[in-house]
Amino acid sequence: MNRNLARRLRTLLILGRVSNLPTVWSNCLAGWWLSGGGNRGKLPLLLAGVSALYIGGMYLNDAFDAEVDRQRRAGRPIPAGLIPAAEVWRFGWGWLALGTLLLFGLGKSAGGLALVLVGCILVYNWAHKFITASPWLMGACRFWVYVIAGTTGADGLAGGPVWCGLALALYIVGLSCVARRESFRGPIPYWPLLLLAAPFLLALLMDPAEYRGPALWLALVLGLWISRCLQPVFMPGAVNVGRVVSGLLAGIVFVDWLAVAPECPRALSVVFLCLFGATQVLQRFIPAT
Repeated sequence: MNRNLARRLRTLLILGRVSNLPTVWSNCLAGWWLSGGGNRGKLPLLLAGVSALYIGGMYLNDAFDAEVDRQRRAGRPIPAGLIPAAEVWRFGWGWLALGTLLLFGLGKSAGGLALVLVGCILVYNWAHKFITASPWLMGACRFWVYVIAGTTGADGLAGGPVWCGLALALYIVGLSCVARRESFRGPIPYWPLLLLAAPFLLALLMDPAEYRGPALWLALVLGLWISRCLQPVFMPGAVNVGRVVSGLLAGIVFVDWLAVAPECPRALSVVFLCLFGATQVLQRFIPAT
């Protein structure tokens, strides 16, 4: 492959944070399954549409942050001179338009909710550098992914995607509070880390006694993974915030798996395992943050 072409392709992949796409797909699968599954013919359109919105949001994140990144993260593609800001703006808007169009193909409900998600994406990208509550906007973005996915299930949008989407949103808020320290130096606050426990609490409250066994095993796996990721936070010395955040992002797949644990078929469990592995592999080549 031509070296310039390879460099450009890598730049585009970095801008889109594509290493995190498997976590977006696991969100979609969980929301779909919690609303009865079925309608498998809708899954490709759902996955493609939400992926396009995610990539578009990531492109616009760099476009909005270009001036700040010149001061604090000069290695990002725009300040590093790898791609013009105007081109990133065009790509970002184009991906958002494509994603919205694809999700309208699933019906008016999915399309309307896609517009809500786009609104959250835009507000987050515009405000996240100067509003301390911006992690809640990021949590809202993942929440709406669950709800959109829920509209594609055989039972229609049910309570499962809403409640599990809220638990994931709280996990994302805690994760995003840690991620802010990558741009704004300072100690990582401890209180947001408590929000990472939201999926555990929901599993204990929602899962009937006969289904609690599989959920507890998965909760243990998720807990061990979160503990592994957060260990540097409680150790003396400088913390590699990017590595902590990358690990917590990969943990989203476990959160989604825990959400469907009570009645998750073996084949779907294998898919979640593969998505977790894919996230880990992709993060070695494409930075997650």
